[in-house]
Amino acid sequence: MPTYDYRCQKCGHALEVSQKITDAPIELCPVCDSLSLRRGPGGGSGIQFKGKDFYYNDYGPGKEHQKKEGCCPCGKPESGCGSSA
Repeated sequence: MPTYDYRCQKCGHALEVSQKITDAPIELCPVCDSLSLRRGPGGGSGIQFKGKDFYYNDYGPGKEHQKKEGCCPCGKPESGCGSSA
């Protein structure tokens, strides 16, 4: 469920509310009871994929899963790689 930031146009009170996208925006300010609350974009909610084919940093498995041969992550032997590792 997305999170929205609200700010009252009258008193300046700010709050963060989790709502469905289809929910109507809140208009009543809980501090000054005016109908001046306006919804802005919020931080939203994050998506996390888990499993053996998804990696935290999108660069493949961690060092414990990488091959030990080769000079760098490309896996080529030192003679075939342009890196000076």
